[in-house]
Amino acid sequence: MSISPTEKLLVEIIDHVALITINNPPANTWDTESLPGLKAIVETLNQDKNIYALVITGSGDKFFSAGADLNIFADGSKDNAVMMSDYFGEAFETLADFRGVSIAAINGFAMGGGLEVALACDIRIAEEQSQMALPETKVGLLACAGGTQRLSWLVGEGWAKRIILCGERIKADTAERIGLVEEVVAKGEAREKALALAAQVGNQSPIAVAYSKELIHQARNVAMEKALPYERKRFVDLFDTEDQLEGVNAFLEKRAPQWKSK
Repeated sequence: MSISPTEKLLVEIIDHVALITINNPPANTWDTESLPGLKAIVETLNQDKNIYALVITGSGDKFFSAGADLNIFADGSKDNAVMMSDYFGEAFETLADFRGVSIAAINGFAMGGGLEVALACDIRIAEEQSQMALPETKVGLLACAGGTQRLSWLVGEGWAKRIILCGERIKADTAERIGLVEEVVAKGEAREKALALAAQVGNQSPIAVAYSKELIHQARNVAMEKALPYERKRFVDLFDTEDQLEGVNAFLEKRAPQWKSK
C-alpha cells in the first residue's frame, strides 16, 4: 500500500531509501493537492525508523518541476495567496526538517517552486541539461517557499540577486560552479546517482545523522525561522497590487506584461 495520499506524488521504498517522484504532467507543477501530499509523505517517513534517506525527482525527461500552477493566482485572490503560501511553507519546511538525508535528483527544468523544493533538500544532483531559475518576479510574484532565504545561503547574495532580481536562468554547469548543486551528471543519470548516494547514508548512525543535520542547520536557522514567515507575508502582500494580476495573466495569455508599479 502506497504511503502517498495523491497520485501526483509517487513513492517507492528501495531498501532504506524513499524515492518520491513528482508526477503532475506536463510540467510537474505544485498545487493544493500535491503540497499537502508532500508534507504528509515526509511526516510518514519520519515515523519509519527503517528509512534513512529520501530522493525526490520529476517524472518525464523535461521537467523536474516548473513550480506553482499559476492558474491558481490568475484571479488575484488574496485568499488563494494565503492558502498557497501556507501550503508551500508547510510542505517545504517539513521536507527541510526531515530527520534523514534528502537529495534532489534534478532531471530537467527546476523553476520557481521547483527549484525551491530542491533548495529545501540537503543535497542537489543535477543532470547536464537541467536549468534552474526563480522567475516569480517576471509575473509579479516572489519566491515564497524559502527561495529568497535558502538560495542566498547557498550561493551568496550576489548570485541570489542575479537569479531573483535579474531573472537569470542558470545552467547546470554554472549551478555547480556557484554551489547551487553539488554534482552534475549526464542526462538520465541523476536518479540513480542520488539513490546510490542515499544508500551510503545507511552506513552512518541514524541518530548521529539526525543530530548532525540539526546542528548544521542551526548555523543559519536562527535567523531564517523569522525570515521565512515574513517571506510568505510579502508574497501575500503582492495580491494587493495590480502588477500581480497583470503578471500572472500576461504569462497565461502568452503576452508581455504591462507593469504599473502599483
